[in-house]
Amino acid sequence: MKNKVLILSGGISKERLISLDTGFQVAKELKRNGYKVKISEPFNNLERNIKIFKPNVIFNALHGQFGEDGYIQSILETYKIPYTHSGPIPSSIAMDKEISKKIFIKNKINTPKFFTYSYDLKNKDLIKKIDKQLKFPVIVKPLNEGSSVNVYICNKKNIIKILNMIQNYKKIMIEEFIGGREIQVAIMGNNKLGVIELKPKRKFYDYEAKYNINAKTKHIIPVNLNKKKMENVMNMALKAHKVIKCRGVTRSDFKYKNGKFYLLEINTQPGMTKLSLVPEIASFKGISFIKLIEWILADATKKK
Repeated sequence: MKNKVLILSGGISKERLISLDTGFQVAKELKRNGYKVKISEPFNNLERNIKIFKPNVIFNALHGQFGEDGYIQSILETYKIPYTHSGPIPSSIAMDKEISKKIFIKNKINTPKFFTYSYDLKNKDLIKKIDKQLKFPVIVKPLNEGSSVNVYICNKKNIIKILNMIQNYKKIMIEEFIGGREIQVAIMGNNKLGVIELKPKRKFYDYEAKYNINAKTKHIIPVNLNKKKMENVMNMALKAHKVIKCRGVTRSDFKYKNGKFYLLEINTQPGMTKLSLVPEIASFKGISFIKLIEWILADATKKK
């Protein structure tokens, strides 16, 4: 009898639809391969579903706030059932862009310059600070969102308007804009799984470019990088994975410009949709979707 897998999917974050898609794709593949599967919302009868279904392992297919920021992980710890991906502390660190970037810097992992902003400066003082520390254009992003939700490229003319649009976030990050190539690296345990390059039709690899099939983002694999550069970026991703103490599969997002890689962030729960990158990288390396899922489930049982 194969494992009984409870899949956590949906949730209440802005990435709910992506999570539902990830959960559906994983469930479909597991059922096709003889697993007994149940999908559960995280905040709707989760405890009851666990008691009745009695899963051997929980596949966390949640994305965004409350799903990959350590919150649900802390709840799952109380059930003493193996669950996939990283634990509470690594998840919360990776999700917090300010803390994770400080850890990157401390460990000499190159990342774009930044400062955090709490709507505490006059408009003209903010412009001056950006001119002095970062230069325009800049990236404006929430500290604790995924999938490029509410991420904007800003110039002097539109930055105040954008900040006013997202002022429900009490604190945001203003980051140096790095042009160049979009490079993504997948890590599988302690192994460097592979690299993929993205060429979005849009200004950058934003939410639409990631999840709208009509956005026509071009996925390039193998990536046109020499062996030394390929090892360099994969080593950076593995180092980030290790210093944050992640487990399972992670995907790190880089920009590559003028011969240098810049780590933007590390994702502890990469998507498993039809447009997702980790399954595509795994497939290129000869690892089927079911084998990838089974590895993630097996890795979860090794915890503790």
